[in-house]
Amino acid sequence: MARSFRRRDLLQAAAVAALLSGCTPSPGPKPTPSADSTTAPTESFTFATPAAPIGLDPALVTDIDSLRITRQVLEGLVTTDPETGAPAPALATQWIQSADQMSYTFALRQNVKFHDGTPFTAAAVKANFDRWFSFSPAFRAGHATLPFTAVFKAHSDAPTLSVFKSCEIVGDYQVRIQLTQPLTGFLQALTAPGFAISSPAALSADAADVEDQASAGTKVSRYALHPIGTGPFRFKEWGKDRILLESSSDYWGTRGQIGQLSFVVFDQTQSRLQALLEGRIDGYDAVTIDNIETLVRKGLQVVRRDPFSIIYLGMNQAVPILQNEKVRQAISMAVNKDAIIRPFFLEDTKPASQFVPPKLSGFNQAGGFPSYDPEKAKRYLAEAGYKGEELKFCYPLNVTRLYLPSPEKVYAELSAQLTRVGLNIKPVPIDWSDGYLQKVTSPGDHAFHLLGRYGTYADPDDFLSSLFGAKNGEFGFFDAQLFSKIERARGLADGTDRTQAYQSINSQLGSTAPAVPIAFPISAVAVSSRVESYPTSPVLNETFNHVVLKAAAVTP
Repeated sequence: MARSFRRRDLLQAAAVAALLSGCTPSPGPKPTPSADSTTAPTESFTFATPAAPIGLDPALVTDIDSLRITRQVLEGLVTTDPETGAPAPALATQWIQSADQMSYTFALRQNVKFHDGTPFTAAAVKANFDRWFSFSPAFRAGHATLPFTAVFKAHSDAPTLSVFKSCEIVGDYQVRIQLTQPLTGFLQALTAPGFAISSPAALSADAADVEDQASAGTKVSRYALHPIGTGPFRFKEWGKDRILLESSSDYWGTRGQIGQLSFVVFDQTQSRLQALLEGRIDGYDAVTIDNIETLVRKGLQVVRRDPFSIIYLGMNQAVPILQNEKVRQAISMAVNKDAIIRPFFLEDTKPASQFVPPKLSGFNQAGGFPSYDPEKAKRYLAEAGYKGEELKFCYPLNVTRLYLPSPEKVYAELSAQLTRVGLNIKPVPIDWSDGYLQKVTSPGDHAFHLLGRYGTYADPDDFLSSLFGAKNGEFGFFDAQLFSKIERARGLADGTDRTQAYQSINSQLGSTAPAVPIAFPISAVAVSSRVESYPTSPVLNETFNHVVLKAAAVTP
């Protein structure tokens, strides 16, 4: 769809260019559409999710259900183009990269306000980056993964180790972000919801870095219960099993048709399906294979996403027997991926032989992980000296994840496969709402766990660096050579060298097997007959101001 810059956007871009003589502009990003102020959204829309959000501060959470909501309320400097997936303007209208690839200068959108009425300016951008950079070691210890850490590696207490150097105010509506070394996926990373810009006034007023409120089995701040951004919807209330948003009357972009947006929790697949059939909801995520026949028979729409996630069997090397590489390889050989995929995952879900999805550069056609061979797995276990030690296997209850549609069934099949090669499995079921995610990604004595990762931006670094770029509580392993290879690859320019570097990393992961990739799942959304189109996105950048309702459904 053709679009054009507004006049003030062109003026801002020109101002930035004047500041950076000798610097290289980024490939021309497309501008976002202008707001339609002629009609106010009047429709109500209810969307069912498989789990409640953990918290609504996107700088601190990684779960899909939290980020789905924060994407409606907050925006980052950069978003993804729905047609190409490339970085596109959001709160920044233009950007220019320096010739040495160590700085980026952004022209910011003017006349934008946060939902609390405070202005969006360069000072607000700097306040957010300074906050993320300054997270203390004690604060970070309470979070297995932080978006800022995953991308920039270190914080202000270790500045020489951080890829981020500073965010500088160049003008009221211009900022420059300085890096300590080139980061090829920098712009792509900024499209992730973890880099959305919050109101500095709200962060301060609601003590965003003081986590003293209970939510979904963990602690969050007051701000995480009431986020304030610049997005198309403003937060209204968080009730029992329901979050209510309303269209922001002064939103700078397209407001769409939905005036009131509700997210409701149905943690069972059948209950979501029944609610849609009865007209109590307008759509739901995490369609399962059990739902498909009924949805098709009833003539309801199922909108599929391209695969951009992975489900894996996590192994924790804090458990001594799992420090043995031969044991981990045996476990990898014990997993019959087809027997897991066929009965439980949507059609076209493919087995995974690595951790990089097929559409990303660095995907290695040869894979790297050993193929299914249970007899060889038994020999490896015997040669490694495994003597039947009990191995705790954690899996979630009462939830559906886009990468894990039927957790209990997948666990049962996977556990049976591991038992058949001689492993002594002890089941450890944990309710998702009881902090499952935090428990399996933190240090502990569990040997195995079921989990997955949904990509938030289109770069292999989002998968490999986030999972295996440094020692973490989830896998409990230390591999200096692997960490170094990942660090080098993320700074290489796009091209053959970078692709080959990531392919080599995939091969090394296959030989050392810190975890076992199982599948690249297909996920899908089901919507009612009210919906003309739903804006699916491989990276889940799905904002409901872009949902189109059929004309007959629009209130006169």
